[in-house]
Amino acid sequence: MLLSSLPSQVCQVYPGGLVPYETALTWQRSLLTARKQNPTLPDVLLLLEHPAVYTLGQGATLEFLKFDPADSPHLLYRVERGGEVTYHCPGQLVGYPILNLQRHRQDLHWYLRQLEEVLIQVLALYNLKGDRVPGFTGVWVEGRKVAAIGIKVSRWITMHGFALNVCPDLSGFQKIIPCGIEDKPVGSLAEFIPEINLHQVQQQVATTFAEVFHLQLQKVDCI
Repeated sequence: MLLSSLPSQVCQVYPGGLVPYETALTWQRSLLTARKQNPTLPDVLLLLEHPAVYTLGQGATLEFLKFDPADSPHLLYRVERGGEVTYHCPGQLVGYPILNLQRHRQDLHWYLRQLEEVLIQVLALYNLKGDRVPGFTGVWVEGRKVAAIGIKVSRWITMHGFALNVCPDLSGFQKIIPCGIEDKPVGSLAEFIPEINLHQVQQQVATTFAEVFHLQLQKVDCI
């Protein structure tokens, strides 16, 4: 049976507004643990913003920081996702899918490409052409990286996810080499569409995510 012909599974979506990074990390770990214990629990999509924070992937090197990690300009966390250093701040939409890939496809490359596809389709709603760059994960517009992706998968259940620069203050990226990529600048959707609205983008990401992964959204107000 083709994936597109499978019946829709429920995905609980939580649009949580501005949430401290450590709080969101605790939520993700709790949701992951619960689904490892009970794989029949529904998928979840957290759509959040964070106060300014830097995060390092589990194998990230400190050489991509332009500051002393003992004297970071913002909170700094090393977490279990893949990838190098990145930056989160208000105006950036962060998505954390907690998906059981046994109900989708047990293929991490497929999953990464699907996340990119969600963002590319959302950009298309604004007549922006989202590009993939061979050898890298993420989405670019006119050579500027507008979305970063970093994941962790345990027993085929995902955590961490993507960060889409909608209308953030990009200055925090100047203190790092984002994702370890020196020759490709970071950008935001607001550079192309100054009036863009993050709440509207959040809704469009949720809807498109459900379409790409063949899920039925169920809004929830608490985790």
